[in-house]
Amino acid sequence: MLSLEAARAQPKLKLGRVLIVEDEELIRETIALALTEEGYEVLVAEDGRSVAELTLKSEAGSEKEAAQLDLVILDLMLPYINGLDLCRLIRHEGNSVPILMLSAKGSETDRVVGLEVGADDYLTKPFGMRELIARCRALLRRHRHTQPTIPEPILKFQEITLYPQECRVMVRGEEINLSPKEFRILELFMSHPRRVWSREQLIERVWGPDFMGDSKTVDVHIRWLREKLELDPSHPEYLLTVRGFGYRFG
Repeated sequence: MLSLEAARAQPKLKLGRVLIVEDEELIRETIALALTEEGYEVLVAEDGRSVAELTLKSEAGSEKEAAQLDLVILDLMLPYINGLDLCRLIRHEGNSVPILMLSAKGSETDRVVGLEVGADDYLTKPFGMRELIARCRALLRRHRHTQPTIPEPILKFQEITLYPQECRVMVRGEEINLSPKEFRILELFMSHPRRVWSREQLIERVWGPDFMGDSKTVDVHIRWLREKLELDPSHPEYLLTVRGFGYRFG
């Protein structure tokens, strides 16, 4: 489990950096595990006081670490500083990071109060993890659409270079032709080198959760990619099979 201190040393992932502020350990760990498996970088805190310094600006006006956050998942009932007050503090400092508020209080009044103090969405406990992840994705999507467009970085691994905005891939100095699905798989792999992906995870991320086909589709696309990337597809150097788990890149 990540702590605030340990998480600062980890590289930022492409999907986003999420801070979970929740005093119930089981809920906190379950959310953190689910988001980490989805590809997010996760920081956790168990009370409002410990996160206030991380989230707000210093007296000199310099940005704190949390200025780099992409999303805050904030429990309403927290020790020391409750979720409503912490939400007010974040907004008072001009931080527009999306905030998803969690609470066991599900009345209309409670939801309205949470939204009026600056939360972007409100989820009542108990909730399903798939719904929470869907709400996180929606908040991040809406927030990024309102931000200035930043060119996606070029992805490079040894002799392979991928240009996300141009949908172009160079291998050993020569451009190769990839189908949209092949390109998306390679982009996902190169964004998370050495991470192991199961077939189910690849299907959800590349084909989408509504895909009704067989998981062997993944194996077919991996074989096609190997034929285009590897010098010897039967002995791959880039797209490796992790028996019993799935595939990894590098």
